Amino acid sequence: MKLMEYRADAFVKQLPLADSAWAVTLILVGYLAFVLKLGRIYMQSRAPYNVKHLMLVYNLFQIVFNASLCLYGGYYFFRFYNLSCMETLPFDNPHKQIERWGTYAYYLNKILDLLDTVFFVLRKSYKQITLLHVYHHIMMVYTVFWVQRFYGFGGQYALMGILNTCVHSVMYTYYFFSAKYPQLKQSIWWKKYITTIQIAQFLILFVQSIYMLLFNRSCTFPLFMQYMQLFQASVMLIMFTKFYIQAYVKPIKKKQQ
Repeated sequence: MKLMEYRADAFVKQLPLADSAWAVTLILVGYLAFVLKLGRIYMQSRAPYNVKHLMLVYNLFQIVFNASLCLYGGYYFFRFYNLSCMETLPFDNPHKQIERWGTYAYYLNKILDLLDTVFFVLRKSYKQITLLHVYHHIMMVYTVFWVQRFYGFGGQYALMGILNTCVHSVMYTYYFFSAKYPQLKQSIWWKKYITTIQIAQFLILFVQSIYMLLFNRSCTFPLFMQYMQLFQASVMLIMFTKFYIQAYVKPIKKKQQ
């Protein structure tokens, strides 16, 4: 297993927002500037905007989009890949275009995810703009971009994308109902389980990385990317577990005291 291998796919140069680092970098810099500083300055003397209808449309779109990628990606994932060593498909593979467009669709959706935080700012719901939230959004967009540029489409990271879209289809379902029926927000009993399946998602990726690093060193999926997945899975496990404890475990203990 090599530390890193340049396997760029020329197809990426045909795709808007994936053909150059400048565009996506400017989007992320603008995102950070708006949600951390400029947006708050803009909203300082204004009442929160009513973006309920816009959020309902956005959440409904995200439910359909993520559920489609989850089911479609999951179906082809088990057809295309050898689960013991998931390398990107060769350029002449008849299913290569499916791998390309599926990965690109996922990448565009990670950029679209940034609107979550924009809505938080416009509603002046700043408590939801946490380090975990912002880091997760930035990391997902930039990681997918650079993986497409240097390694190509699909491969072992496809499992991360499929798990992520499955989790997000559930998460945006919760967002849709809590936005449409705000009076029921506190009574939606399965809210905490969204965080639970997010933790499970990163636990699976953590175990997958450990397995590949310890028991399948003959796989040619780049070693650097294995370590990167292990690192990110570890960071997200820690951050989501910490959030779960603070949001759900500690309040119960306080009530019991």
